[in-house]
Parts: sequence; structure tokens; C-alpha cells
Amino acid sequence: MGYQTQGEVLSQIEVLTKALRSNLVKMKARGIDEAFVVDVETLRNQVVTFESEQETLKSRLKEKTVQIDETMGELKAKVSDVRKLIKMMYPQTGWKEFGISDVK
Repeated sequence: MGYQTQGEVLSQIEVLTKALRSNLVKMKARGIDEAFVVDVETLRNQVVTFESEQETLKSRLKEKTVQIDETMGELKAKVSDVRKLIKMMYPQTGWKEFGISDVK
């Protein structure tokens, strides 16, 4: 048996719980009752909910990454312009005051 995706496992668990519920009379003899089936279904549903929330968060993270990249681009452009201006206005010995340690 090879690797199973989470979706495959969840699908198999859904089939399992339906079959357990259909065969509950026989399963009770082995200690599997309605409460056990309900617990398994509840846990499965929680995983499905968490996966959905995770996908939403991944999407939001991608959006934030784009925002960061765009804003950082704007910031770098502004800083580059002001650095050029400082280099033209001040001698190299005065650049350090502005945090510029470049050499000509």
C-alpha cells in the first residue's frame, strides 16, 4: 500500500463510518458503539473544517506576500532616489550620517 493523500484517507474514513453505522449491531459485540462512530465522524469533520480554514489562510498569505513585495518595491525606489540626492548634496564624509556607507 502506497502513500495516501489526506483527502483519500478522509474519504475512506467516511465510507468506514457509514459501514460501521450499518453494521452497528454486529460491531457492538466488539465494543464499537454509536458513540465511537460519532466520535470518528466528529474528528473527521474537524479535519475537513481545519483544511478549509488552512486553505483560506494560505490564500490570505499569498495576498499579503504580494502586498509586501509591492510596498517594498515602492519603499526601495523612494530610498534609492533620496540616497542619490544625498550623494549629490553632501560630500562622501557626510553620507554616514544618513546611514550610507557606499564608496564612489
